[in-house]
Amino acid sequence: MIRRPLTKTAQGSLGVFLAGVVLATIAAAAEARPALPSAPDRGWIKRLFDSWRAPTPPRQLVGNIHYVGAVGVSSFLITTPAGHILLDTGFEDTVPIIQRSVEQLGFRVADIKFILSSHAHIDHVGGHALMKKLSGAQVLASAADARTLESGGADDFIPWPQDTILYAPAKVDRIIADGERVTLGGVTLTAHLTPGHTRGATTWTMDVEDAGVKRHVAFFSSASINAGTRLLDNPRYPGFVRDFEGTFARLRALPCDIFFAPHGGQFAMTEKFSRLGRGETTSPFVDPAGWKKLIAGAEKAFRDQLAVERAAK
Repeated sequence: MIRRPLTKTAQGSLGVFLAGVVLATIAAAAEARPALPSAPDRGWIKRLFDSWRAPTPPRQLVGNIHYVGAVGVSSFLITTPAGHILLDTGFEDTVPIIQRSVEQLGFRVADIKFILSSHAHIDHVGGHALMKKLSGAQVLASAADARTLESGGADDFIPWPQDTILYAPAKVDRIIADGERVTLGGVTLTAHLTPGHTRGATTWTMDVEDAGVKRHVAFFSSASINAGTRLLDNPRYPGFVRDFEGTFARLRALPCDIFFAPHGGQFAMTEKFSRLGRGETTSPFVDPAGWKKLIAGAEKAFRDQLAVERAAK
């Protein structure tokens, strides 16, 4: 069969048709591509933060480690004969919860000598300036988080409305390097820089005696990616991906029998506190499998977002 050449009109119609097919295919592919979550609005952030501010009873967790924080933002008091160490202060307006909790446990805020942090976000260091004033304690932080602390959050790269992330600036008395130890009254905490969630996020480790057994304890820095934050080509954090890669390798290598975290949900706080209240003979906090699961979950979320961003380029 002899095919006639298409007329110019027919060629034009075919071109329009094919262009439409190509555009439709591109649109469908874009629609099928997973979208990254955008930065939340002020209302969502306020509701989230408000849900974390309620008090919860303080308690001894294991050895000389005590929980003194609010229901959704953790604060840990590590007691020693020479004074105490406080890890994270929550929001400025949850500092009174810490004060009451410390006193209910039979200790004094004035005996807190060092204030440490997991990372320099408003919900974990927003109370640093006030707690430093109340206790006279020294504030210790990594170099990167010290900049954020002293800027009151303005130095942070999180793409949320500024009025939701700013807090009272806190003067840092001592810069902590990777692997540096903080010792007080025979107790030693070691700093492990695990950047990503913030540029200077720090996981702290220590050992405790639990029923005659030495346990390795890790205070997780957090390794999630806040909604709206880009991993690739982030002008405010060029080394984002490199830092997270190193952080996950470091966290996987840490020996850990017991772990705690900046938010209760990250270490199954409700369930473990309930078990603690029932007086179980084995510490509910001994959970090396939970630690591995926590790190694996955070790393998967990181790699999933990285894959989405690379596919979108």
